[in-house]
Amino acid sequence: MGGPDEHPRMLPPDSHVHTEWSWDAPYGSMERTCARAIELGLPSVAFTEHADMTGWVTPQDAQRPPAWDRFVTGGVLVPPPIDLQGYNASLERCRERYPGLRIYSGVELSEPHWHSERSSSLLQAGEFERVLASVHSARRATGSGFEEVSSSFADHTPDQVVRDYLDETVRLVEQFDNFEVLAHIDYPVRYWPGHDRPYDPLNFEDQYRHVLRVLASADKVLELNTKVPLHPQILLWWHQEGGQAITFASDAHDPESLAHGFVEAVRTAQAAGFRPGPDPLGVWRRT
Repeated sequence: MGGPDEHPRMLPPDSHVHTEWSWDAPYGSMERTCARAIELGLPSVAFTEHADMTGWVTPQDAQRPPAWDRFVTGGVLVPPPIDLQGYNASLERCRERYPGLRIYSGVELSEPHWHSERSSSLLQAGEFERVLASVHSARRATGSGFEEVSSSFADHTPDQVVRDYLDETVRLVEQFDNFEVLAHIDYPVRYWPGHDRPYDPLNFEDQYRHVLRVLASADKVLELNTKVPLHPQILLWWHQEGGQAITFASDAHDPESLAHGFVEAVRTAQAAGFRPGPDPLGVWRRT
């Protein structure tokens, strides 16, 4: 590929995708996502289903998708485990039906440093080809237990939510090594309150750089997640702090969202100094 303004000849692999085998993806479909990948000309797709092991305290008046209600007991939402048997059977069907598409098995581990034994057991049982690690949960400001990060904005300033999130992300990287890619480093930004001042990563530069240094030292890969486009500044910091590689991730929970925003993400990656290697299925590396 050429400079940042060149339109990509081929979209990169989508390395973070959810289907019906993720508990929070009621509109997901592995088969229809594969068909969409073929339509878009993607070289590969990784089905990284959710492994959320932290229960979230959810008040009765909390807003949540009605489909989640069946997972709530005693005011705590406990996500179900992955149905590995069903998931693997679906993978095999799709691989047989779409032989021209490289389909990777995968998992997204939430807070694996809080659940190291369960996470390690799942990895051993699943034998996944792609392993992401992420933070979706936060310690509650009042009372005991945990809550989904989006709920933290009710009791904390937006700045504090982001700072706490980045601090927890550092602990994840330092305390759990059995993963390849850090997912959505900017996850709280998805829920940044509209009435507050706009989100600006420069207000958190020290915290972001610290996470990125620790991640680079651990020889991990940073994900360029396009659900909310990763700010170009963070990718520049990743390059400056020694980051070697990135993946592209739509974080799609339905087939229509596959590879969403990838054309612009490719330009962002190129501008930050990352390029594809000789393997079209591989990560992008720094120049």
